[in-house]
Amino acid sequence: GRCYDIEPVRGEENQYIAYVAYPLDLFEEGSVTNLFTSIVGNVFGFKALRALRLEDLRIPPSYIKTFQGPPHGIQVERDKLNKYGRPLLGCTIKPKLGLSAKNYGRAVYECLRGGLDFTKDDENVNSQPFMRWRDRFLFVAEALFKSQSETGEIKGHYLNATAGTSEEMLKRAQCARELGVPIVMHDYLTGGFTANTSLAHYCRDNGLLLHIHRAMHAVLDRQKNHGMHFRVLAKALRLSGGDHIHAGTVVGKLEGEREVTLGFVDLLRDDYIEKDRPRGIYFTQDWVSLPGVLPVASGGIHVWHMPALTD
Repeated sequence: GRCYDIEPVRGEENQYIAYVAYPLDLFEEGSVTNLFTSIVGNVFGFKALRALRLEDLRIPPSYIKTFQGPPHGIQVERDKLNKYGRPLLGCTIKPKLGLSAKNYGRAVYECLRGGLDFTKDDENVNSQPFMRWRDRFLFVAEALFKSQSETGEIKGHYLNATAGTSEEMLKRAQCARELGVPIVMHDYLTGGFTANTSLAHYCRDNGLLLHIHRAMHAVLDRQKNHGMHFRVLAKALRLSGGDHIHAGTVVGKLEGEREVTLGFVDLLRDDYIEKDRPRGIYFTQDWVSLPGVLPVASGGIHVWHMPALTD
């Protein structure tokens, strides 16, 4: 790579922002794994650096065109659900761990019958001894179809397909498709970019929507002077593939900075985003019609937060 500009960080001693350009031929086409291995692989461990943080990256349109991106995108999801002109409303089933599969399915039914569009598995609901994945899938599918028949609406539940191997993950996604469930879920950071991209391709080929959970993101993005900003992880997800992702919020238990949060929300869903440093957008980004990702307001949200969320 070549460093073409350096600027001091305002208000900080001995901190600088370096702008580095890389030849495109250094990167394998369609591989977020290779992209990250090259850009943030070993350099963060160099002894010469006290700390290093990746704030943003501009992805050239010619490289974007080598990725499939989200399986379907925002518009296709709304078409599948036949729901327009309003936010989609969902919740996570609690307690997250400990329920039997039958009681879990009962909770899903009550939430969907009560008016929600979606319910979801929590990020660490996989296939534990008290609730194996296949049992959960079957009881959730029963709850889903019962609520649909009673309300006349299309409903969904994010069945977490994350597993210990990619083969097992795809087997769970295939089971969800065979049951007629419209959406599956994946923990894309703990599961890995290669597994996530494989699942995104499967979902596009088989008509499944894909919800993405960002479990483990704070390990990478919470420190202000080391790691990487979530906007980088958001861009990587849009390349790797996901129809919606937890994007935090400006209220609730996982509160984020308002303008910066709105900045990476735009990076997820819009096709063309202008450079806007106050909102944390360092580069103009053209996604060249790659489908958008629906940002999910997440983290301790309840009804009293709705006015702030809609402002």
